[in-house]
Amino acid sequence: MQQQHHLLLSASLGTQREIVSFHFGTDSQQRVYIQAALHGDELPGMAVAWYLKHKLLALESAGQLKSKITLVPVANPLAMGQHWHGSHLGRFHTLSGQDFNRRFPALGDTLAEELAGSLTQSEYENKRLIRDAIDRHYRDRIARTELDAQRFTLMRMASQADLMIDLHCDWDALPHLYTTPHAWQDIEPLARWLGSEVQLLAQISGGEPFDEACCEPWLTLAERFGGEYPMPRGLLPVTLELRGVADVSPQQAEKDADAIINALIEGGYIAGETGESPALINPATPLAGCEYIHAPHSGLLLNRRELGEWIKPGEVVAEIVDPITDQVTPLVAEFGGVLYARNLMKFATAGMLVVRLAGENAGREGELLVG
Repeated sequence: MQQQHHLLLSASLGTQREIVSFHFGTDSQQRVYIQAALHGDELPGMAVAWYLKHKLLALESAGQLKSKITLVPVANPLAMGQHWHGSHLGRFHTLSGQDFNRRFPALGDTLAEELAGSLTQSEYENKRLIRDAIDRHYRDRIARTELDAQRFTLMRMASQADLMIDLHCDWDALPHLYTTPHAWQDIEPLARWLGSEVQLLAQISGGEPFDEACCEPWLTLAERFGGEYPMPRGLLPVTLELRGVADVSPQQAEKDADAIINALIEGGYIAGETGESPALINPATPLAGCEYIHAPHSGLLLNRRELGEWIKPGEVVAEIVDPITDQVTPLVAEFGGVLYARNLMKFATAGMLVVRLAGENAGREGELLVG
């Protein structure tokens, strides 16, 4: 194992943050990148990453790694320092107001111009050329803010991988994941081993999240040059939502780490035996098919249905209660689906997102992710 320290641009006098990465295995053609806590207050993934580090070290010592694996247990040192009177504010950058998992740069068009005259009839060589171009781009790019320096550092490591696993969690939720339609067949073993109950697919979900930004250059280059040159399959992205923010325990973290190891074995990234593969709990559904239910006004939030329940159209999932006027407003599902995530807050403000259902028919467009 090699440990690397990536210094970030200092935002102010007397400060210097860094991202620490751990690298396992030899510099083979196959590469895996895993990171945790891109939203700094989402800690289940950090616990999983800690167990993964020790398991990967043992696998490396046993000579079982068939790929180079990069692990970043703390992907967001900026967010780890954002505390306000005892509350951890880890989703948004307090200086700019930006979501830490949005506005990652698209690189495909830039790389297409650079590589137009150098691609070959060898898929292996083209993969090397693309990786080198990605590395040069982020190595030479000058960050103007600490946030940009963090983004560029993460993208430089992650965008060269064959498989990128981004460990997140939700407010209060079932285990679920996000990936792209082109990657789903390869990501499906991970869904099975993890026990993911909802699999949400979108080619473009809006907002330039990390996972889609990592695979964008590979997809753009394949579309641009696939008719002339043999192009590599490119990066497979997945964002794992490891239940809710309070679901941090050593037992669950080690179980999830074992699930990821088993999926990497099944995918050929690690040598070994896995035992019988679990069945997929639910098939994949489109992210655009999810129904998001918001509070129409302020009040006390009373949940009427539980995580994992199948909600039919017209059924009440929660109520907003005004204890002063006795107004009770039911929140009713229009399309229905599996209740997979809900807000932790028990006091609703007007417009607050309360419940999310995974179904087929909502037909949403534009920004598909939670803002």
